Amino acid sequence: MNTRLLVDSACDLPEDLIAKYDIEVLPFVINVDKESFLDGEEITTSEVFAAMEENREISTDQVKPGLIMESFKKQLEDGFNVLYLAFSGKLSGTYQTASMVAEEMMKEYPEMNIDVVDTKSGSVATGILAQKTAALLEKGRKRKHVLNKLQNWIDRIEHIFVLDDLEALRKGGRIGRAKSMVGNFLKVKPLLALKDGEIILESKVRGSARALQGMINFFQKKCDSVSGKSVGISHANDRSRAEKLKENLEEMGADIFCVEMINSVLGVHLGQGGVGLFFLGDDS
Repeated sequence: MNTRLLVDSACDLPEDLIAKYDIEVLPFVINVDKESFLDGEEITTSEVFAAMEENREISTDQVKPGLIMESFKKQLEDGFNVLYLAFSGKLSGTYQTASMVAEEMMKEYPEMNIDVVDTKSGSVATGILAQKTAALLEKGRKRKHVLNKLQNWIDRIEHIFVLDDLEALRKGGRIGRAKSMVGNFLKVKPLLALKDGEIILESKVRGSARALQGMINFFQKKCDSVSGKSVGISHANDRSRAEKLKENLEEMGADIFCVEMINSVLGVHLGQGGVGLFFLGDDS
């Protein structure tokens, strides 16, 4: 029996790969003043940043439970099992909501499978996980094999990113153990990572150039060899810095998976100005 792969809009997977593997994207909700929009469908990241510059009231809501149920039901009725790769459960309640929806729906469709997986990731990191999972499904690999491989990748997926301002993270309450870094940095750049799905402070550097080098150093520390290693890059309206990071990594022999603008929901919580690097670290 075939499996349909679902992700949510906190996954920055290039559109061509979404189309290639027929992946369904469940949108988060972006609230601007008193109006709500579906992330990636009714509002873009650029529009979110423009609203932030206008000091409009902006917030996010998780993927609507009704939309999750509707999507799951359609896949099951079409004869597909469901595999949903959810945004980090420590940064959003969507994983928990989807898990509860799946539990209820399995009572109605006991012969089918719905697997809701906490990727403990976001942005291009989730995109990498989705692409690798989709490739296995396309090859017809069995469910247990796919889930085992996926868990191994989740354990190894790495995030390292730098932001120009942590105010948006502070307001959203998603800064975890990096809370002490909020304030006036005087050109000090905090390098942030995700550990077990939570944002943490990795290190501090002074200046943008050293921040990029710090990201590269983190990459090298996590991999025995960077040559041929697939990496993804995302940016928060900072394409020039993302391209500079791309050039540096290509000179080292890395294979660029993609360079993507972050999605709207992450734009709300990360703010403008920043770049991230995502890759699978080597087995420890």
